[in-house]
Parts: sequence; structure tokens; C-alpha cells
Amino acid sequence: MDNVYRLDDRTALVTGAAQGIGKAIVLALAKSGANVVINDINKELAEAAAEEARACGAQAAVEIADIVHPEAVKKMVESITNRFTSLDILVNNAGIAKDGYIMRMTDEQWDMVLSVNLKGAFNCIRAVTRKMFKQRSGAIVNISSIIGVMGNIGQVNYAASKAGLLGLTKSAAKEFASRGIRVNAVAPGYIQTAMTEAIPENIQKKYLEGIPLNRYGTTEEVANLVHFLVSDASRYITGQVIHVDGGLIM
Repeated sequence: MDNVYRLDDRTALVTGAAQGIGKAIVLALAKSGANVVINDINKELAEAAAEEARACGAQAAVEIADIVHPEAVKKMVESITNRFTSLDILVNNAGIAKDGYIMRMTDEQWDMVLSVNLKGAFNCIRAVTRKMFKQRSGAIVNISSIIGVMGNIGQVNYAASKAGLLGLTKSAAKEFASRGIRVNAVAPGYIQTAMTEAIPENIQKKYLEGIPLNRYGTTEEVANLVHFLVSDASRYITGQVIHVDGGLIM
């Protein structure tokens, strides 16, 4: 029986992939045989991530594009399809946070987070679907957050953007299913990254008290789920939101 987790001859575009969760996803897909395209706005880190992917035996390309701008995304997808024969996987991972209380939040903070986290994902989905429609196959994973499910004080813009991704996921899944394209979302909880390491120890302890597994997750644990969702092992799964949160929400 063929290994349903292998991604040989498939091409994956991962946004915001120069570091953190995005980079872990790139490496997981690369190790499974996929060609990987690393999108980011940080060229130096993106090139370093590409070198790591190549060390896994994968073909790796870097695309420096701001996904907020539809034309930039369109050109990026054209570049990918010119280089590779197919575009099979899209992982919308790019995201930012500009925290603040509602009464103090500026229009710029609101607009910037919604533009990157939600509009950026929409731009990428719209751009890749023409190719996927012709192939009559494809797998899309949107990286949301448990904050989009439960909300959080001081993160109304972030929560709204990540909740919006869930609606986008379900609508796209219904729209694309007849073309053989699956769309799912992953909602990570507290994941061990440079961002969480900067949280004061007393606040980290408070967060951990609410997590039944009593630890932060790792970027690899998120990447493993994404790998499953874009592989043939999950070919009967679409329109779902899966939490990777140590049991925080259940």
C-alpha cells in the first residue's frame, strides 16, 4: 500500500514561512517529499529556511511578497506555476498581532491585522484556486487560533481576524468540494515560540494552569497536523477546525 502521508511531486506554498510555525510546516512537508515555496517579507530568514528544506532533500523556492496586495499574490502564484508543474497545497500561515484595548485601538491597528490575517488569506486562496480547479485537486489549510474561538482581552482585532478565517474555511470548503479541493483550519493554542518565551514567568504559569496537558505545544506538533491535513491520509476531511491546544478548549 502506498504511504498516504507522502507528498512526492506535489508543490506547497506556505505563507509567513521564514520562522516559527510556518518554518516548521515547511520542513515537515519537505521531509515528506513536497516541493516547498517559502513566502515571507523577510528575505534573509526565508532563504535560511529554504536551505534547511533543501537539506531535507526537497526543492525549495523563496517568494518575497506582501500578501495584503492582490497583484503581488497573483504574480507570486504565476511565478510558482511557471517553475513547478503543479500547485497542490496552500497553507495560509502569515499573521501579525497589534494588541490593544478596544477603546484605545487605532484604525491602523485594526486595519493592519485584518488585512494581513484575513484579507491576505483570501487573496492567496483566490489566486491558487484557478490552478487547483484545472487540476481538480488541492488542499488548503488556514492557520487560525484558539483566540478566534474564545476571544481574548486586548486582542479584538486578532480575534476577529482569526474567527473570520474559520468562516472563510467553511465557506471555501463548501464552494470547492465539487472540484476536489479540501479546505480545513488549524487553531493552535499556546505554542512555544520566541513570542511566548518573552512572556513573564508568572503569566506563563497562569496560562499553564488552564492547559490540561500542563505545557505549551511545539511548532512541530502544529506542523504534524498540517502535514496530515494536506496528505491523502485526510482525503475525506474538509471544512473542519481542529484545535492543537493541549485540551485548553474542550
